[in-house]
Amino acid sequence: MAIGRGRLLQLQWQCLLARPPPLGCFGSAFGSPGAAAERAGFRTRPGAMLPSGPAALSRHARQDKVCRRPSAGCSASLDSLPAEVLLKILSYLDAAALLCAGCVSRRFYHLASDNFIWIRLYSAAFSPKRSHWRVDPAEKTDLSVNLLSAGDKEAGYWKKEYLTKQIASVKAALAQVLKPLHPNTGLPVKTKEALRVSGLGWVIILRGADGREYTMEHADLSVNDSSVTVAWYGKDWPPLATLSTLDLCGVTPVFMGKSRAPSRTRPRWHSLITKYQLSQLTESSAVGGDRLMRVFCLPPGLVVGLWKREEELAFVMANLHLHRLVERSMLGSPAVPYELPPHAPISDDSPERGLHGYRLHVDMHNGGVSCLCGSFRNLSASKGYLENEYMKLSVISFKNNTEHLPLIGKVGLSWKTNSFDGCIKSCSIMDLTLLEEYGQPFWCFSSPVCVRCCPGPSDGPNFLGEAYYVDYSDSEGRLRMELVWIEETEEYFIVSLALYLRLAKVNQWFGTEY
Repeated sequence: MAIGRGRLLQLQWQCLLARPPPLGCFGSAFGSPGAAAERAGFRTRPGAMLPSGPAALSRHARQDKVCRRPSAGCSASLDSLPAEVLLKILSYLDAAALLCAGCVSRRFYHLASDNFIWIRLYSAAFSPKRSHWRVDPAEKTDLSVNLLSAGDKEAGYWKKEYLTKQIASVKAALAQVLKPLHPNTGLPVKTKEALRVSGLGWVIILRGADGREYTMEHADLSVNDSSVTVAWYGKDWPPLATLSTLDLCGVTPVFMGKSRAPSRTRPRWHSLITKYQLSQLTESSAVGGDRLMRVFCLPPGLVVGLWKREEELAFVMANLHLHRLVERSMLGSPAVPYELPPHAPISDDSPERGLHGYRLHVDMHNGGVSCLCGSFRNLSASKGYLENEYMKLSVISFKNNTEHLPLIGKVGLSWKTNSFDGCIKSCSIMDLTLLEEYGQPFWCFSSPVCVRCCPGPSDGPNFLGEAYYVDYSDSEGRLRMELVWIEETEEYFIVSLALYLRLAKVNQWFGTEY
């Protein structure tokens, strides 16, 4: 590649020397060849003498005729170079740069997919490790055979092989990192390390009614016990009235180099997680507000903040549960989300399978500060609790005072922009992980919830305090939490917590017919 650049610079240098200087500038600094070279961006060695005189001028004139025969000869456009020269230049690039070069034009795409270039990259990256004191002749023979057979393969064959092997190696490394599981949540313990190894990040793509797209890189990210909270904010939001949908995507570098940090300018793979309809930002989806902000919730787990005065976007916050998060963020396509593999029911002859042995981990947090983090074991239901297409699991009972739990600290939902920050009272992020009797995640979600005042007296015992409740529901179940506000200590107490699982999910999971 250095030889090719030197040849191009030599041609440009000869053309500069061949051009006649302006009138009246002979012998001056502006008309000297050295000054012309310096103005053109070339450096001369100390003490180097540039040619001058009538002989040099006549020689430059002859060179100028040679240089100007093709009109574009002095411009040296890359697209005008022969394929052999371009292939030589491309052979010095790494895999990521080759993919970028292939996006320039159709011609560059075919040149950057050359089998002889990619087979050398493949052999260098995935060949067996060699000892320092002896070279295996079989390895040289395999490489020679591959080089000879590269021309027999279809165009782009070794490029596909390289990419397939690269993705497989990343998956294998991630599988080892995600293997250790937490005993209470059943979720991977080394989530932060997995994010570092994969270079995984998240973007939102705002799509307008006119077809325009706006990609926003995340501005803040925090990893919790059971979820990841990703936030976007800035000053370059497009007008809300022109937008129709919001796509939440995971982005992963195609190549993870050990010496290079992930960059948005290098090739990345987009995996669609969820598509949201912005037309659903209505009063029914509002979860709260303060003097500056109105906050809406779009299931699953998306928080959208609008400025009260302008009714324009201020921030977007996504709450992503850790269950299968890496797969959902990496294995989908830009248009189709990743589908979880179908669950095969475990053969069990117990007449009450699917009714007992559940474990629950629930976490309520705000801005990295947790106000509730609890685990509950041996949750069960009887066939008498199967009604209205739901199965009830009682976690905290009204009647058992020893089970009642306080919410530590103030309940709120923190938000942040470039210029302001605040907190929405009586809102929080809830992460729920329910494991079935075999330790597999059965129901998981991460979503904002609101603490609302009960409109009437509670069905349970009367407590010395104002009654509140938290409701959540989705396609797999619903949650009901009842709280009491204790004025003396200024804190909430959970006096009841119940889960209602859809019988259709239970029957499909365990192969039952409840």
